[in-house]
Amino acid sequence: MIPLWDKIPRSSWPIVTMAIIAANCFVFFQELMAGPAEREQIFAAYALIPARSTAFVEGVPVGFTGGVLPFFTSMFLHGGWMHLIGNMWFLWIFGDNVEDRVGHWRYILLYVAGGLAGAVAHWMFNPASQIPTVGASGAIAAVMGAYLITFPGARVVTLIPIIIFLTTVEIPAYIILLYWLLLQFLSGAASVGVADPTQGGVAWFAHIGGFLAGIPLMLLLRRPRRTYYSS
Repeated sequence: MIPLWDKIPRSSWPIVTMAIIAANCFVFFQELMAGPAEREQIFAAYALIPARSTAFVEGVPVGFTGGVLPFFTSMFLHGGWMHLIGNMWFLWIFGDNVEDRVGHWRYILLYVAGGLAGAVAHWMFNPASQIPTVGASGAIAAVMGAYLITFPGARVVTLIPIIIFLTTVEIPAYIILLYWLLLQFLSGAASVGVADPTQGGVAWFAHIGGFLAGIPLMLLLRRPRRTYYSS
């Protein structure tokens, strides 16, 4: 199932969502323009490497920029075109209405806090991993979690392959989002103790951690709806 767009109108222009998409695209283009060696240096400096953060917590002098800063900077790095496009597509579909509901500044806080929660979850489940972790998936998963509890019944136009044909169907948002979350849980559980620590993969627990963090963050940050009385 590939969500295409939702049918929830918004009352304000999603300037923060657009700015985040632009920032991610800008950083990715910088990656593309860098040579192989320079790109490796970018990932080594700004990607989240769990083992390095673990060393920081244990008192090894890796520095703030090595042990802490990557929890934030890794959100703006991506491993390839499909990684970037997939993340930005989901952010555009679900982010505009969440931003509309909480307001621009609170939306920034939700996005960054959700991304941090996802990065921490990945680190906790892979504390010894030396594989650089990149991507905005944790932050975007938080936006999806926020969307779930705010617009569960929203109709989402979804592309569904049926054998060799493609069709579009309107599906309630809660079905798409809970199905996506279930896949993350199943994939994450299957990867525990099985994944090769020397090979890259998907940071399933970053997705789960971000999504689950998005729910209380939305409850905390969303603005109360105005109530009007007629006379």
